[in-house]
Order: sequence, then structure tokens, then C-alpha cells
Amino acid sequence: MSNSVALSKVVDKMKLENLTPEIDISGKKVITTEVNRPALQLTGFFDHFESERVQIIGYVEYTYLQYLTREQRLSVYEKLLSYKIPCLIYTTLTTPDPDMIELAKKYEVPIFITKKATSAFMAELIRWLNVELAPCISIHGVLVDVYGEGILIMGESGIGKSEAALELIKRGHRLITDDVVEIRKVSDDTLIGTAPDITRHFIELRGIGIIDVKTLFGVESVKNTGNIDLVIKLEEWDRDKEYDRLGLEEEYTEFLGNKVVCHSLPIRPGRNLAVIVESAAVNHRQKKMGYNAAQELYNRVQNSLMKNMKKNEE
Repeated sequence: MSNSVALSKVVDKMKLENLTPEIDISGKKVITTEVNRPALQLTGFFDHFESERVQIIGYVEYTYLQYLTREQRLSVYEKLLSYKIPCLIYTTLTTPDPDMIELAKKYEVPIFITKKATSAFMAELIRWLNVELAPCISIHGVLVDVYGEGILIMGESGIGKSEAALELIKRGHRLITDDVVEIRKVSDDTLIGTAPDITRHFIELRGIGIIDVKTLFGVESVKNTGNIDLVIKLEEWDRDKEYDRLGLEEEYTEFLGNKVVCHSLPIRPGRNLAVIVESAAVNHRQKKMGYNAAQELYNRVQNSLMKNMKKNEE
């Protein structure tokens, strides 16, 4: 599980302007996805103050501070900064006064500014922190984007996951990651898959070696992140095993407490895995849109049986 993100990474991602470059932020971390606008704290109420959160001064807080005397402002600044908050960010074209800057240097609390509106900035920051600080696991598999559906292909080593992904790439789909998939739970409904930085855009093909998908097939053939919408497990064909032939009942697999629809796909010589994965992706998309081909067939069979029964009764 990711439990912190470097403050410097937040600054780069949010394109913040640093007003206190003298303060070393290399070791500073953000440990929570929540942010705080210290409105009550500026009035002197510090009970239940969440000091580990990123603190944001918007236009309302900034305007309130202008009504205070310099002595009152100094007292509030001193109290706020003494809590060793991760940082203070001014939004909506507001800027800190020289007293705030000096006290921030004293307590080594970095101050940043952004031109973005407060609400929009907070929403963007929280969304990004939710991804960065989400619970995370790494699994063995291949993640591809097929018709907008994130398809996680799993199976034993050497069964053909990377080869299937390569064929899908040639057919115009996009690779997210090969071999190692980092899965993050960003909500109770959403799992995001990414590639480790070191293996991003690479595929390993046995007998050939490592290939760079981005270089060989172009930037349109890769994607950095994607939802995990469907899992396809490749397995050796077992003559004695019963495989689902209708698909009326969904099977699921679980990652980090989230359930994902899962299909077990038996491998036999001559089966075109790429076409099967494409069909599974489109079929899954249809189900999400309210159409279930298996249910439609079942309804037709039931209607046909009912008609035959009525004819026999007549």
C-alpha cells in the first residue's frame, strides 16, 4: 500500500509556484488524500485540527485575513504554522503577505501559489492523491486497452499472454503493461492498472527478447494507465473440465476487495486469442449497456418452448 507521496511530486503535478525556495522539500511527504481549508483555525479554533493535511487558503480565507490587524494575523500565522503542516497553498490569484513568508521560513513550512480556482484545484488535487495513495498490489499479467475496456490477461508463464497482447496491439489496441501489473484501488468500484516505471512500454517475447512497443508501433499503441474492467484467465485445455458455454452466470475474481468479472479461456492450437479477447471486450461492454446475448438466447428458447407447449395443448 502506498502511504505517502513526495511533496515535490505534488508540486510538479499541480504546477505550483514555490514562494519559499529556501526551504528544502526533498524529504517532505503528503500522507493523506484529504485537504483542509483552515477557516476555523484562522479564527483561533484549533480543536480537531487535521494538521497532517495539505492546507489551502482560498479567496474567502484570504479576504478574512485582510480584516484582521497585523498583530492578530501574526498570532494566527504563528499558531497555524507551529503545527508543522505539510505545506500551505494559496489559490485564486491570492498571495501571502511578507509576515506569512517570514514565519513559514522560521517553521520550515513551504508555501505555494496557483492561479486555479479553489474548488477546481481541490477537486483535482484530491482526485490525484486518491490514485497516488490508493492501496496497491503487484500481480503477474498483461493489461491492455481493447475498445475502451481494460482487459487484464492472466495465466501461467509461457502460456501466451504477451503474444496475445502483441497481436491486439497490431490490431490497433493499446498496451498498458506487460508482465507486472500494479493495481490500485481508487474507489469501491474502480481499480486502476499501471506499469512499473522500469518496464513501461516493453514486452518480453520468448525466443526474441524485449521489444519496445512505443518505438515499434508508435505512441498510439500504448497507454500509461487504465481501468481493470474484465479479467481473462488463460489456461491449458482440460478435456475433463466443464467450461461455460452460455455465460448466463458471471464469474468474478477479487483484487483489494473489489470484484471484477472473470472469464476462464482454455488454450488449444489454432485458437485466435486476439479475436476472442476482442469479442469478450465488446460483449462485456454490451452487458454494461444493458444487452446480454446469453440472456437473449435463453429468452428465445423459453418463448419457443412456450409456443410449442400451447400448440400441443391445442
